[in-house]
Amino acid sequence: MPKTQIARLEELSSRVGQELAVSDWMVITQERINLFAEATGDHQWIHVDVARAAKESPYGGTIAHGYLTLSLLARFVQESIKVDNIRMGVNYGLNRVRFTAPVRAGQAVRGHFKLAAFEEIAGGAQVTWNATVAIDGSEKPACVAEMVSRWYV
Repeated sequence: MPKTQIARLEELSSRVGQELAVSDWMVITQERINLFAEATGDHQWIHVDVARAAKESPYGGTIAHGYLTLSLLARFVQESIKVDNIRMGVNYGLNRVRFTAPVRAGQAVRGHFKLAAFEEIAGGAQVTWNATVAIDGSEKPACVAEMVSRWYV
Protein backbone atom coordinates (compact mmCIF):
# COMPACT_ATOMS: atom_id res chain seq x y z
CA MET A 1 0.00 0.00 0.00
CA PRO A 2 1.23 3.54 -0.61
CA LYS A 3 2.45 5.52 2.37
CA THR A 4 0.26 8.31 3.67
CA GLN A 5 2.32 11.47 3.15
CA ILE A 6 1.90 14.46 5.46
CA ALA A 7 3.96 17.57 4.67
CA ARG A 8 4.02 19.02 8.21
CA LEU A 9 3.31 17.62 11.65
CA GLU A 10 0.83 20.43 12.38
CA GLU A 11 -1.39 19.21 9.52
CA LEU A 12 -2.34 16.20 11.64
CA SER A 13 -4.38 18.42 13.98
CA SER A 14 -7.11 18.71 11.32
CA ARG A 15 -7.14 14.93 10.70
CA VAL A 16 -8.27 13.75 14.16
CA GLY A 17 -10.98 11.11 13.78
CA GLN A 18 -9.73 9.93 10.38
CA GLU A 19 -8.14 6.63 9.43
CA LEU A 20 -4.84 7.86 8.05
CA ALA A 21 -2.89 4.76 7.23
CA VAL A 22 -3.05 1.05 6.48
CA SER A 23 0.17 -0.96 6.29
CA ASP A 24 1.04 -3.74 3.90
CA TRP A 25 0.27 -7.34 4.84
CA MET A 26 2.99 -9.22 6.68
CA VAL A 27 3.05 -13.01 7.07
CA ILE A 28 3.80 -14.17 10.60
CA THR A 29 6.21 -17.04 10.09
CA GLN A 30 7.13 -19.69 12.62
CA GLU A 31 10.69 -18.39 12.40
CA ARG A 32 9.55 -14.91 13.51
CA ILE A 33 7.59 -16.47 16.40
CA ASN A 34 10.64 -18.50 17.44
CA LEU A 35 12.90 -15.43 17.30
CA PHE A 36 10.45 -13.50 19.46
CA ALA A 37 10.35 -16.38 21.94
CA GLU A 38 14.14 -16.34 22.06
CA ALA A 39 14.27 -12.57 22.58
CA THR A 40 11.69 -12.59 25.38
CA GLY A 41 12.27 -15.97 27.00
CA ASP A 42 8.62 -16.92 26.43
CA HIS A 43 8.91 -20.45 25.05
CA GLN A 44 5.39 -21.63 25.88
CA TRP A 45 4.53 -24.62 23.68
CA ILE A 46 1.54 -22.93 22.02
CA HIS A 47 4.09 -20.65 20.35
CA VAL A 48 7.10 -22.84 19.60
CA ASP A 49 6.20 -26.55 19.65
CA VAL A 50 4.71 -27.10 16.19
CA ALA A 51 3.97 -30.82 16.66
CA ARG A 52 2.36 -30.44 20.07
CA ALA A 53 0.36 -27.38 19.03
CA ALA A 54 -0.98 -29.25 15.99
CA LYS A 55 -2.30 -31.99 18.31
CA GLU A 56 -3.27 -30.14 21.49
CA SER A 57 -3.84 -26.46 20.76
CA PRO A 58 -7.41 -25.26 20.28
CA TYR A 59 -6.02 -23.10 17.47
CA GLY A 60 -4.87 -26.02 15.31
CA GLY A 61 -1.23 -25.01 15.40
CA THR A 62 1.20 -22.53 16.88
CA ILE A 63 0.18 -18.93 17.46
CA ALA A 64 2.12 -15.69 17.71
CA HIS A 65 2.69 -14.15 21.11
CA GLY A 66 0.25 -11.33 21.80
CA TYR A 67 3.18 -9.06 22.51
CA LEU A 68 4.74 -9.95 19.17
CA THR A 69 1.54 -8.81 17.46
CA LEU A 70 1.52 -5.63 19.56
CA SER A 71 5.18 -4.88 18.86
CA LEU A 72 4.53 -4.87 15.11
CA LEU A 73 2.50 -1.65 15.48
CA ALA A 74 5.73 0.39 15.51
CA ARG A 75 6.82 -1.17 12.21
CA PHE A 76 3.39 -0.78 10.66
CA VAL A 77 3.24 2.94 11.52
CA GLN A 78 6.72 3.55 10.13
CA GLU A 79 5.97 1.81 6.85
CA SER A 80 2.53 3.33 6.32
CA ILE A 81 2.73 7.02 7.28
CA LYS A 82 5.42 9.63 6.64
CA VAL A 83 5.46 13.11 8.10
CA ASP A 84 8.11 15.17 6.33
CA ASN A 85 9.37 17.46 9.08
CA ILE A 86 9.77 14.83 11.83
CA ARG A 87 13.31 14.40 13.12
CA MET A 88 12.47 11.83 15.80
CA GLY A 89 9.58 9.79 17.09
CA VAL A 90 9.29 7.89 20.36
CA ASN A 91 6.76 5.45 21.73
CA TYR A 92 5.19 7.15 24.75
CA GLY A 93 2.94 4.33 25.87
CA LEU A 94 -0.34 2.54 25.52
CA ASN A 95 -3.64 3.50 27.08
CA ARG A 96 -5.52 0.32 26.24
CA VAL A 97 -4.62 -3.00 24.64
CA ARG A 98 -6.73 -6.06 23.89
CA PHE A 99 -5.76 -9.26 22.10
CA THR A 100 -9.06 -10.21 20.49
CA ALA A 101 -8.03 -13.13 18.24
CA PRO A 102 -4.97 -15.37 17.92
CA VAL A 103 -2.61 -15.11 14.95
CA ARG A 104 -1.65 -18.57 13.74
CA ALA A 105 1.75 -19.15 12.19
CA GLY A 106 1.47 -18.53 8.47
CA GLN A 107 -1.32 -15.94 8.70
CA ALA A 108 -0.88 -12.39 7.41
CA VAL A 109 -1.54 -9.28 9.48
CA ARG A 110 -1.54 -5.54 8.85
CA GLY A 111 -2.03 -2.36 10.83
CA HIS A 112 -4.81 0.22 10.55
CA PHE A 113 -4.31 3.62 12.16
CA LYS A 114 -7.00 6.13 13.04
CA LEU A 115 -5.81 9.40 14.58
CA ALA A 116 -7.60 9.70 17.93
CA ALA A 117 -5.90 12.82 19.34
CA PHE A 118 -3.29 15.44 18.53
CA GLU A 119 -1.73 17.60 21.23
CA GLU A 120 1.07 20.09 20.77
CA ILE A 121 4.00 19.63 23.16
CA ALA A 122 7.35 21.38 23.45
CA GLY A 123 9.25 20.64 20.24
CA GLY A 124 6.53 18.61 18.56
CA ALA A 125 3.29 16.81 19.20
CA GLN A 126 1.81 13.91 21.07
CA VAL A 127 -0.31 11.77 18.75
CA THR A 128 -2.71 9.10 19.93
CA TRP A 129 -3.73 6.37 17.53
CA ASN A 130 -6.57 3.90 17.59
CA ALA A 131 -4.56 1.03 16.15
CA THR A 132 -5.89 -2.28 14.92
CA VAL A 133 -3.96 -5.32 13.77
CA ALA A 134 -6.15 -7.08 11.22
CA ILE A 135 -5.78 -10.75 10.28
CA ASP A 136 -6.21 -11.62 6.61
CA GLY A 137 -9.48 -13.49 6.16
CA SER A 138 -10.73 -12.87 9.71
CA GLU A 139 -13.55 -10.59 10.82
CA LYS A 140 -11.97 -10.27 14.28
CA PRO A 141 -8.75 -8.31 14.62
CA ALA A 142 -5.76 -9.78 16.42
CA CYS A 143 -5.18 -6.68 18.51
CA VAL A 144 -6.75 -3.32 19.22
CA ALA A 145 -4.72 -0.70 21.04
CA GLU A 146 -4.66 2.97 21.84
CA MET A 147 -1.04 3.88 21.28
CA VAL A 148 0.60 7.17 22.15
CA SER A 149 3.63 8.54 20.31
CA ARG A 150 5.60 11.72 20.58
CA TRP A 151 6.93 13.15 17.35
CA TYR A 152 9.52 15.91 17.38
CA VAL A 153 10.40 18.43 14.65
